[in-house]
Amino acid sequence: MSGEGARTEEEALKRRVAELRKELSRLGPLMRGSLVVIGTRNKQPYFSVNIKRKTHLVYLGRRREKKAKQYSQNYRRLQEIVEEMTLLNMRLLKLDDGQ
Repeated sequence: MSGEGARTEEEALKRRVAELRKELSRLGPLMRGSLVVIGTRNKQPYFSVNIKRKTHLVYLGRRREKKAKQYSQNYRRLQEIVEEMTLLNMRLLKLDDGQ
């Protein structure tokens, strides 16, 4: 790739990394885990997470279900952002001419 093309690509990559950093700062509370419904007749929402090979459950009730779901979605978005930033930073490292 020509010097000018590489600089343009590098600038675009850096802009995208900056956008992702801003998004990270706005994510809000997050939790790894998922919502589960337990019960056959009286279905109740719980938040479930595995820590050190042990499942931990927190009863949510209907009132906290939406908040827990948002926290879990925030965690998934965090993972997506980290994956994308990793790929972008790898490309930036490849473009770096050692200066």
